[in-house]
Amino acid sequence: MLNEQTLAKLYAMKLAGMAEGMKAQMAQPDMDGLAFEERFAMLVDAQQLYQENKRLKRLMESAKLKLSASLEDIDYRTPRGLDKSVMLSLGSCEWIRKHRNIIITGPTGTGKTYLACALAQKGCREGLGAYYMKCSKLYYSLAIARADGSYAKVATKMAKVPVLILDDFGLAVLTDSERRELLEVIDDRHETASTIITSQLPVEHWHETIGDPTIADAILDRLVHNAHKIRLNGKDSMRKKKSSFTQEEKSE
Repeated sequence: MLNEQTLAKLYAMKLAGMAEGMKAQMAQPDMDGLAFEERFAMLVDAQQLYQENKRLKRLMESAKLKLSASLEDIDYRTPRGLDKSVMLSLGSCEWIRKHRNIIITGPTGTGKTYLACALAQKGCREGLGAYYMKCSKLYYSLAIARADGSYAKVATKMAKVPVLILDDFGLAVLTDSERRELLEVIDDRHETASTIITSQLPVEHWHETIGDPTIADAILDRLVHNAHKIRLNGKDSMRKKKSSFTQEEKSE
């Protein structure tokens, strides 16, 4: 009876991790041989793990990453110019803490979005938030926000998220409103947060895509100069290769 009351109090105090840890201890008779301090330390560890998992779940749900990706699952066997040592270094997430950017370029299907999501996922595991958007959706969302009066709220969210992924930049030449929106987003985040941009276009061609030379200079000055650049190459699409592997597995 006393144990049930204790468990109820732990849940009421939002200490579900300790409550579940206590249940686990009660189900193991050999726990009686441990000292009180040891058993209590295990309960504290269980609560800490519970809180970390809960925080990670919240951050991952908020990030809305397009792909379920992780640094541990990156394919280094396929030749595409990806340096494993660079990715391991970025896995420390110091680039996030120092508000640096990452630019990933390369042909379609070379895994740009996967790498971006994997880096953001690692940031979430470190307790740093992230958010994924296609560039086309960014421009549309900001235009809608200006029209319905929610722009300040949306802009604040864009400015404060530790890692913002802008996927598929440069698929079309920007309109005047789009390049101004992009400049505002990048300017708000300059030296206060990190941005990951993926693009099929090499950085040297971004001026043409942005369109206005003055705005292009302003965007690139804030975005590129403190960025880690990952340039992928390769003729074979990672999607095509993955699909062929899947078909082979099904046929076996």
